[in-house]
Amino acid sequence: MSSTTPGTAPYYYVPNTSRHPAMAALGLFFVILGASQWINGVEWGKYSLFAGLAGWLFVLFQWFRDAAHESEAGLYGRKIDLSFRWSMSWFIFSEVMFFGAFFTALWWARSHSVPALGSLGNELLWPGFQAVWPSKVAGATASPAGIIEPFQTMGPFWLPTINTALLLTSAVTATIAHHALQQGKRSKTIGYLWVTVVLGTIFLFVQGYEYYHAHHELNLSLASGIFGSTFYMLTGFHGFHVFVGMLMLLFVTLRLMNGHFSADKHFAFEGAVWYWHFVDVVWLGLYVLVYWM
Repeated sequence: MSSTTPGTAPYYYVPNTSRHPAMAALGLFFVILGASQWINGVEWGKYSLFAGLAGWLFVLFQWFRDAAHESEAGLYGRKIDLSFRWSMSWFIFSEVMFFGAFFTALWWARSHSVPALGSLGNELLWPGFQAVWPSKVAGATASPAGIIEPFQTMGPFWLPTINTALLLTSAVTATIAHHALQQGKRSKTIGYLWVTVVLGTIFLFVQGYEYYHAHHELNLSLASGIFGSTFYMLTGFHGFHVFVGMLMLLFVTLRLMNGHFSADKHFAFEGAVWYWHFVDVVWLGLYVLVYWM
């Protein structure tokens, strides 16, 4: 299982028995239990959810801390590095499929479902209904029965365009930081990573203001038909992924400040940058399909 040569990493490191998987599963159990009870009106459900979430996050913190210590102790050799790379690659692939499902739902609703509501048979049932996507005809709600309150769609100017510039700039700073680390320039790496984290944080605040504007001034909500639901599902889940990616980059930055990583051994950093670039690419597709079309 492990190398017998002193000072070298094991061929494939097998950690000792750990409580972390069981404790993480226990925390998730209370999260699901609490959520299921809370939405059914049980008062203690919310306490179970938040307690389970706090316990789960605490376990993850300990788990990741142990993994960082094992890495810095030189226990991770080439095979572990390959395992991490394949794991991150498949994780990002699963996220591509996740967003692909929502993009497909948006396309299907726009190109098939709404036009189908404008057929001759439906025209007799709902005379005067405009079977067009709301962003093409002002005031169209895609609601044959008239149960959707009038709303305005969110255009690309200016908040979404500002956020696009923020994410594209953060992709550049993350890439500069990566090249700087490969060149052994730790201070430069840390500086550009902090810029990336700040840009990601600003993105989230701008999106929060965008939601406030959409809800209070455009009357656009999850209840605004298929446009509202797909808008908030796509942008909301993307915002959550930005938050996760920002946390990953933040923890990597803190590890760099503690002396972790080297020019030739830094996959935690590299994986976080992969994820950040994935988030950037998804936003570009979202920016065009949701805000422009």
